[in-house]
Amino acid sequence: MNSGIKPRLSFWQVWNMCFGFFGIQYGFGLQQANLSPIFTYHGASYDQLPLLWLAGPVTGLLIQPLIGAISDRTWTSFGRRKPFFLWGALIGSVAVMFMPYVPELWMVVGLFWILDAAMNTAMEPYRAMVGDMVNREQRPFAFALQTFMISGGQILASLMPVIMLFFGVSALTDGTTIPDIVKYSFVCGVVVILITAFWSFAKTNEYPPENIEEFKAKNKGKVLSSILPDLWSALKDMPLSLRQLWWVKLVTWFGLPLMWQYLSLSIAYHVYDAPTPDAAGFAEGTAQGGTAFAVMHVTTLIVSFFIAKTIHKFGDNKVYAVCLAIGGLGFLSMQLTTDLYMTLACMALVGVGWAGVITVPFIMCANVAPAMRIGIYMGLINAMICLPQIMEMLSIGLVYDSVLGGDPRNALALCGLLFLVGAVLALRIDTSKDALISQQNEEQEQRI
Repeated sequence: MNSGIKPRLSFWQVWNMCFGFFGIQYGFGLQQANLSPIFTYHGASYDQLPLLWLAGPVTGLLIQPLIGAISDRTWTSFGRRKPFFLWGALIGSVAVMFMPYVPELWMVVGLFWILDAAMNTAMEPYRAMVGDMVNREQRPFAFALQTFMISGGQILASLMPVIMLFFGVSALTDGTTIPDIVKYSFVCGVVVILITAFWSFAKTNEYPPENIEEFKAKNKGKVLSSILPDLWSALKDMPLSLRQLWWVKLVTWFGLPLMWQYLSLSIAYHVYDAPTPDAAGFAEGTAQGGTAFAVMHVTTLIVSFFIAKTIHKFGDNKVYAVCLAIGGLGFLSMQLTTDLYMTLACMALVGVGWAGVITVPFIMCANVAPAMRIGIYMGLINAMICLPQIMEMLSIGLVYDSVLGGDPRNALALCGLLFLVGAVLALRIDTSKDALISQQNEEQEQRI
């Protein structure tokens, strides 16, 4: 269905479409809050962590553009995007189930690769489905609702170890065994991922192509053979505003892995004086890392209610820049405190930055990308976040001790500086011309 004739959807139609994102993000939240401690329980050193985190960006770089290109040319009895996010959720839930129970580091790493491959298979179709089904006027709201789901899923995942502590689940560890508070959090994750994915699958009806027989004939036998030509064509024809967006992605997503790799460890190190897994307070300190992530996501959730209106009023690039600047100040402010509550306050500022990161670029992409190629461009936008993450993970381990002083809090300060650079670069993005061209092309296709 062309964007120009897409009907206005009810709140609950958009909600049902986005609800599966809650479970996917619960899975991501589990790994972001707990994976570095799990690696260290299995004997990994701090300077090895970036390399062990490579699964996320590598699978994202390879899978999301491929899934976008394939799903653009696919139509099944279940829809275009829905089969991909359902299979991703099913496979990801298996990896979540076993990750905290396997006895060796290499097994954890292997399951991490499977989990991220599955989650990336599921995530891109959720993004593209909003572009497929939601008209231009409602897109900021729909992507803001996805931000709400991201925040909600990651809040629950981040708080699960603390919730387990509240109910008396053991946090005891000898420095080599994973505590029960982490294990049970992952078991809950399986349930959340499956329920939310099946809900969106059952409650959402995708729009078929306008001439479905012509669509099938055009793409018969070409789905796989057209992947590379489609990717190359999309890169060559990429709108200027998305090329400008790349530079913002480069600096912000070089910094963001530092947060996932070192935030929990920084809290254990500086707030609980527990720099190693065998130190007293390490398990509790890393659990409070989950609390910090929860505060960040609560802030993001609150900001998501206002971000659509502020974009309509002030423009996407200005909102993006302000969010990144506030987030950068949050990271840098952590240098000034060893108090848990002040650290949580800093993470509230980071939550504003995260709201911009996970919302504004996708609104930009949906508005400027050609309607028939929205899946592949959503995949490429996600690929933009993967390359800088790979660069970070291959390089930070080499300078962690020499440049960052072996201190996880200094890694967070570097992330803050990169966010400020990204804020300046965001002001250069101008989507107005590309969005006008895209809208005119859609209207012309509609008349044809």
